[in-house]
Amino acid sequence: MGSSSDSPAHYIHMVHRLIEECIVFNMSKEECMETLSKHANIQPIITSTVWKELEKENKQFFEAYGKTLKTRSKSETGSSQSPISPESLSGQPRKDTDI
Repeated sequence: MGSSSDSPAHYIHMVHRLIEECIVFNMSKEECMETLSKHANIQPIITSTVWKELEKENKQFFEAYGKTLKTRSKSETGSSQSPISPESLSGQPRKDTDI
């Protein structure tokens, strides 16, 4: 049998942690799904499912978060580049030169 790091629970926990990183960078659900698909090779349906469960468990937070995103999108023009580096998604420590 595989190690505990191969378990579905471990994988879901990792996706959960990566979603939290996306939230720190004020990403929408769609932006998070795209970023995790591109940089961490996580299928968008997995990200979407974990995100929905987090919304159920933290309803008030996500209601406020959604309002914050709408407010920011109206007031900012922002770039379309992801602020999350592939290094942060791989679990490797960032180097001081990665800015």
